[in-house]
Amino acid sequence: MLEPVLPLWSTHTWWSHLLWTVLLFLLAWLVYRLSSRLADRLLHVGRLSKQGRQMRPERYQTLHNLIASMIAFLAFLTAFILTLSQFVRVETLIWMVGLFSAAFGLGARPLISDFLTGISFLFEDPFDVGDKVELLQVEGVVERVNLRTTMLRAPSGELLVVPNGEIRLVRNFSRGLFSPATITLKLAASDLPQALLVLESLGKEAVILLPNLVEPWRIISESGEMGQQTELTLLAKARFGMGAEMRPRLLALVHERLQEAGIQLAD
Repeated sequence: MLEPVLPLWSTHTWWSHLLWTVLLFLLAWLVYRLSSRLADRLLHVGRLSKQGRQMRPERYQTLHNLIASMIAFLAFLTAFILTLSQFVRVETLIWMVGLFSAAFGLGARPLISDFLTGISFLFEDPFDVGDKVELLQVEGVVERVNLRTTMLRAPSGELLVVPNGEIRLVRNFSRGLFSPATITLKLAASDLPQALLVLESLGKEAVILLPNLVEPWRIISESGEMGQQTELTLLAKARFGMGAEMRPRLLALVHERLQEAGIQLAD
């Protein structure tokens, strides 16, 4: 004859359950405290597996934060599940976890979306710590990336906490290939033919004179109108982040060459 199965609470004292629960969450807390070092170890092993391939410091910091937060989340989740396993059978626990997951998935879809997007950042590289980006129509510098949120420092100084699940479009100013250094000139219509010759020749020479200029500029007329005066626009590309610094240098160079050719800028 089979012996009846006694409930779990009748075979163990409550204090032992409490002690085991405290121990589990203490271990989870220790893992949380060590998550930064564990993330360093994992990233170190990952770099060795890539045959010493160098990783950008910004990318390393981003992955470090994501992995550390994932380790901490898994540690507390494991402690919670093991605590429940003391009071219910394995079959019941599986059923409860499945039911809880379904209910949680319906009631906390934004939170799940945040975590899933954070996990995707481990494999994708839309931005890194230190990048200047635009998220949700707000510009700022990325200070920290966690599994659930991205912390953005706005130009006005405040810290914005952006849920990862709401990030759909990323405008990364730190990944540009060039910065615009466009300048506009106003000339007398009678000087236009000679000015075009001077500017076209100077555009090729400017790449040598100004190393931060990516390529010769293009000359366009945005209005397409001509009267006593006409307006020309020089579409110049500077190395990324050097656009504002290049504009006064371009203006000085163009003004000098036009004066040497006897061409005066219109008022």
